[in-house]
Amino acid sequence: MKQLNHYNTNFTKQTFPIILVCDNITSAPNIGSLFRTADAFGIEKIIFCGSPIPSGRKMTKTSRATEKVVLYEEQESILTVIEQLKANNHQIISLEITNASQSLKTFIKPKQQKIALVIGDENFGVSEAVLNLSDTIIHIDMFGQNSSMNVVQATSIALYEITKQALENNCLDS
Repeated sequence: MKQLNHYNTNFTKQTFPIILVCDNITSAPNIGSLFRTADAFGIEKIIFCGSPIPSGRKMTKTSRATEKVVLYEEQESILTVIEQLKANNHQIISLEITNASQSLKTFIKPKQQKIALVIGDENFGVSEAVLNLSDTIIHIDMFGQNSSMNVVQATSIALYEITKQALENNCLDS
């Protein structure tokens, strides 16, 4: 048995019609990890809203150069971004625990629809204004004492499920 690396794996490169929208994510290591996660799951683009993304060693160390290959943009107003994505026929899915959120395990990705997955601030989550504009709010069931997890871990779990369903339903971007 031989361990493989990014030079000799046989993964097929694919892009999914998913835009990751970040609601005021500010931690440099989290931002670097989000680039890496977006690359791993073939996400179309990341939109960072609110605070400017920090550059420097902490971000680039965790991104492992994926910030050079993942499309991204920075916007001031997340509400404007959400309105533009809705006008462009994206389903707005927020990843947040609320009294009306749906478990990720029961979530069914709409077939043939572009998705904007909104993730929230490390301390306060997705803002209430964005939650009110969301088409769907999903959460990850938690079985321990804590009611939340790191934003990158949660994003990875959600993107795994969404891209798995896209592959099962053959809903790939052309």
